[in-house]
Amino acid sequence: MIEPALVIAFSYVLGSVPFGVVFTRARGIDLRSVGSGNIGATNVLRAAGKGTALMALLGDILKGSAAVALARVLELGPLYEGLAGIAAVAGHDFSAFLRFRGGKGVATSIGMVLIYAPQAGILTVVLWLFTVLITKYSSLGAIVSFALLPVVMLLQGQAAQKVLVAVILSSLLLVRHAGNIKRLVEGTERRVGEKA
Repeated sequence: MIEPALVIAFSYVLGSVPFGVVFTRARGIDLRSVGSGNIGATNVLRAAGKGTALMALLGDILKGSAAVALARVLELGPLYEGLAGIAAVAGHDFSAFLRFRGGKGVATSIGMVLIYAPQAGILTVVLWLFTVLITKYSSLGAIVSFALLPVVMLLQGQAAQKVLVAVILSSLLLVRHAGNIKRLVEGTERRVGEKA
């Protein structure tokens, strides 16, 4: 049990690296004081533009992918692969480097799912992109695509352990989007590309 515990702990620390904050700070911007205050790529886009947002997005995606890949290389099995990925998402959401504050975990969750269950991950990305293109709300894309993730994995015949991991991951993401859901209902949610 020592090796899985170490991998999960490492994945949390890896997930805690706030790429959005690092890249915007290099441009003299305090990301947490502008726009939504979120550390993710959507707020980076509003605050610092496309190039910086792309770097933050890739960094956040790779955190989730690397956590699952490490557990897979060590042959820890599907459950611990999933828990490592969830730990990376939790690190992004509750960063050890930001006094346990953080983002919503969308990009890190996508990176995790693309390695953990590639077919479900691709469909999740497609659903997210489709929803965002139609509505211009990044948060709504995340809410819709990840709410459907456990259903997608169940329909694909994934193992019970993987479906359970998907339920935990989706629940975490939806809880982190509670404020967004409230703003969507109220009509005050910012759209993609809207300036901070």
